[in-house]
Amino acid sequence: MAETPDKSNVFASTIDEHLAVIEALRDRQPVLVRIAAEMVKALLRGNKVLWCGNGGSAADSQHLAAELVGRFRRERRALHSVALTTDTSILTAIGNDYGYEHVFRRQVEALCIPGDILIGLSTSGSSRNVCLALEAARNLGAFTVAFTGAGGGSMKQVADLALCVPSRDTARIQEAHILCGHILCDSVEQEICAHPAPAIPRAKEERTAP
Repeated sequence: MAETPDKSNVFASTIDEHLAVIEALRDRQPVLVRIAAEMVKALLRGNKVLWCGNGGSAADSQHLAAELVGRFRRERRALHSVALTTDTSILTAIGNDYGYEHVFRRQVEALCIPGDILIGLSTSGSSRNVCLALEAARNLGAFTVAFTGAGGGSMKQVADLALCVPSRDTARIQEAHILCGHILCDSVEQEICAHPAPAIPRAKEERTAP
């Protein structure tokens, strides 16, 4: 007869693992400070923050974009942020016509301008569609950020800055990503509230011909 799972042990070990990963994030503070500073600069000059990822990382992309467009802790003006994971017509059309690996790259080509920020999330760091989006955004003059797990994967090589969570467990990495995202939203919101202009100028969407 199979043994009954020890639910209390699963509970305790999961919390212990979670706390160990979160505690290790203290060493990533300089990276988060740099990302927050880049986000603030972009938003104050009228640029936007784009997000992309697959599965749970798609949900995190939408969650964090919503925190900026809506609010996190403070009343302030709306901030320009877009998750590239939400339009099913765009995603399915691009996936059907070009292949799933291009679902974010194609949107970056349409929406991203110099001075924007693209944050790509992937627990493995090797999601092909996110890598292609980061490459495209960087080529367009955007600042690119990779949220990954231990090692960073391919995304670490193509992004301007990588936040690598010191874990190889998908669940623990996702938990750390949303915490880091909330820290960024809190920090960015605090800085934006210190600049009480009635409106943020919208960056001109000018593109240079190839």
